[in-house]
Amino acid sequence: MNAPVTPDGQGSSTRPYLIRALHEWCTDNGYTPYVAVHVDETVQVPVEYVKNGEIVLNVGFEATSSLDLGNEAISFRARFGGVARDIFVPVDRVVAIYARENGQGMAFPVPAPASARGASGAAAAAPAPSAPAGASPTASPLRLAGAPAAAGSDAPAELAASVDKKPVPPESGPPGPSSGGPAPGRRPSLTRIK
Repeated sequence: MNAPVTPDGQGSSTRPYLIRALHEWCTDNGYTPYVAVHVDETVQVPVEYVKNGEIVLNVGFEATSSLDLGNEAISFRARFGGVARDIFVPVDRVVAIYARENGQGMAFPVPAPASARGASGAAAAAPAPSAPAGASPTASPLRLAGAPAAAGSDAPAELAASVDKKPVPPESGPPGPSSGGPAPGRRPSLTRIK
């Protein structure tokens, strides 16, 4: 059986395979898998929950129905504020997948805006989300950091972590076994490191 080969000869992207593997690892270990998504015109999510051009989604089986972790896109149905919504996320828009409980997971490079990818038509005319001042136009590494838990339990499960733009000092490592992960009662959030 021959593997698909892209024009540059490097084969297909490893990102969807890594996303599926980490989703399975989270599920097998009783963790809640979350994906952080860079939102642009190709992503179908409730825009009222998008902050700074990103959204964090709970992709656990308990929070979704008809979950499909495909090679090209992630699609499912989930409730936001009690209203069922269809979600569609191209795999190249996923910037991280991690376990809510301990922050373990993987970050991916932030995708280039549609205009930089050579898109045409309406997609190229749509403005890309603006980056914070001083941010590099290239991919920024992401580090998971502790964030306060949402007040009350009625916050949508799909939005359990927020994007924190405060830099983390380089000497502190990502949460994990060595640093103990997020403090009890706290949830991980993504922090962009410059």
